[in-house]
Amino acid sequence: MIKVVLVDDQALFRAGIRMLVASQPDMDVVGEAGDGREALEVVARTRPDVVLMDIRMPVMDGLTATAELLKQPAAPRIVMLTTFDLDEAAARAIQQGASGFLLKDADPEFLLAAIRTVDSGSSVIAAAATRDLFAHFTAETKPVPPQYGELTDREREIFALAARGLSNSEIAAREFLSEATVKTHISRILQKLMLRDRVQLVVFAFEHGLA
Repeated sequence: MIKVVLVDDQALFRAGIRMLVASQPDMDVVGEAGDGREALEVVARTRPDVVLMDIRMPVMDGLTATAELLKQPAAPRIVMLTTFDLDEAAARAIQQGASGFLLKDADPEFLLAAIRTVDSGSSVIAAAATRDLFAHFTAETKPVPPQYGELTDREREIFALAARGLSNSEIAAREFLSEATVKTHISRILQKLMLRDRVQLVVFAFEHGLA
């Protein structure tokens, strides 16, 4: 069961998402909050797997709340909710460690799939949109850190494909590998580069001119 917390200052929007998520046999809405400060309390109490976090809210905004949550051990996966695709605040949240972003007008099935994807870590949600976001807001590249040089040739191949947003199954088909093998490679890559998840791999690639 995937435990979900909804954070948005619009009660009607939360109600709609709650009904959608609660209709799924593998998901449970364990809490809601109307601002970032309340979100910190709700997350501490309910220990969710995934948090859907609005960016612009009163009292404490989603960026600040996300930064606070990600300081905690065993932090949940956080998906930012925004009203437009080229949102600099969404880019900043992902750079801080959020696991992706969704448009508020996303199709219901896409939102549900995104929750499952973020929970499993098998791919980047809205991969093309995420790449467009960082292509738009990454102004200058940083030097490639030495830990990238520790990747094997095969790991660099997998890194390049994952940085393009390909899922485990897509990489497996392209490289004639099993999904389990790809998952192992991805885990090793994230560990060597000290990255939290796949979307951070995409950020890393853009920031260091490897995309």
